Amino acid sequence: MAVIDMAKAAWRKSSYTTSNGGECVELASRPETVAVRDSKDPDGPRLVFDRHAFASFLTSVKR
Repeated sequence: MAVIDMAKAAWRKSSYTTSNGGECVELASRPETVAVRDSKDPDGPRLVFDRHAFASFLTSVKR
């Protein structure tokens, strides 16, 4: 499994973060991947998806 460097990634929080007490996930995108982390634990584990898999996930959630 390849190691993906997310050190320089720009993490974004959902606009819903302030309405739910600050508990949210953050996303960062790179050319080939999208990473997800817990906003309460920014140094903790991250889930990394290829862009196609993440797009499929979002499509499923929207349905």
